[in-house]
Amino acid sequence: MKKTLLVLLSVVMLVSLTSCASIVSSDKYPVTITSDPNEAKITITDSNNRVVYQGKTPAIVTLDASNGFFKKGSYSIKFEKAGFEDSVYTLTSTIDGWYWGNLLMGGVLGMVIIDPLTGAMWKLDPNVSQILVEKVANAQLNIMNFNDIPQEWTDHLIKLS
Repeated sequence: MKKTLLVLLSVVMLVSLTSCASIVSSDKYPVTITSDPNEAKITITDSNNRVVYQGKTPAIVTLDASNGFFKKGSYSIKFEKAGFEDSVYTLTSTIDGWYWGNLLMGGVLGMVIIDPLTGAMWKLDPNVSQILVEKVANAQLNIMNFNDIPQEWTDHLIKLS
């Protein structure tokens, strides 16, 4: 009887000390970054404004989901390609569903200390895709009085009404 009670007490203690997200999830995620068109230069900076990656699309980059105790990770991804407008995508982590498993498993320690400390309470979107917009050439429109039009242009004019 004592042995059964000791085993049961040990199981209850172990379950109460577990942290669901730390066991099932990760604190780092591979993120696939693509662009249309490919071969765009990408620069990834974290929320502390540190460059964590530079390269070209497509790329797979492993990023931390956390930025500290109870702080979600956030990244700014700048896309650059000649002939296209620069573009910025913000990637921010969200709560991992497994984090709420601590409530079901009785893992109070996991919910308030372990998962936030390890960063496993957060997850990142595994795919980032950006469509780049072509630059438009600067067009200039000049409005002129008919009398100011050079003579060599008047032969090419078409009367509309």
